[in-house]
Amino acid sequence: MSDDTQPNQDPAESPDSDAQAGVPTRRRVLAMGAVTAGAVVSIRPALAQTAGSVLNCEIPVPDPGRAGSYIDANGGVVPARTKGAFPPSTRAFRGEEVKRAMASGSTLPGTDSDRSRAYVKYIRRLQRGQGGFTCFASLQMPRG
Repeated sequence: MSDDTQPNQDPAESPDSDAQAGVPTRRRVLAMGAVTAGAVVSIRPALAQTAGSVLNCEIPVPDPGRAGSYIDANGGVVPARTKGAFPPSTRAFRGEEVKRAMASGSTLPGTDSDRSRAYVKYIRRLQRGQGGFTCFASLQMPRG
C-alpha cells in the first residue's frame, strides 16, 4: 500500500482523484468557479465605463473635413449659404444628446425642430472615416 492512499479507500473513489482522465475534480471545478467570478466582477465595471464614454463621445455637424458647409433638410452636406439649408452647429453634440433626440424625437440642444431633424438625418448618414461615425456607431450597439 502506498503512503498517499488511506486504508480502505479506493483511489478511484476519492472526490479529488485524477483517476478518470479528462474529468475535472471537485477542487478544480471550485477553483474555476472562483476564477470566473473574478472575471465577471472585473468585466462589469469595464462595460459600465464603456457605456458612459459612449454617452459622452461627440459628433460634430458637419464633420471637421467639411467644416463651414451647411446641412440641408435631408441631412446632406451642401455649400455654405445654400438657400433652405442650415448653418453648421456651433458645437459637437454629445452621444447622450443624439441618442435622446433619435429615440424620442426631442430637439438637439441649441436647435429648433427643423434644424434638429436635419442634423439627426445627417448623423444617421455618417459613414466610416467621417468625424463622429465611431460615436454614432457605438450608440447603435445594444447595451446589456
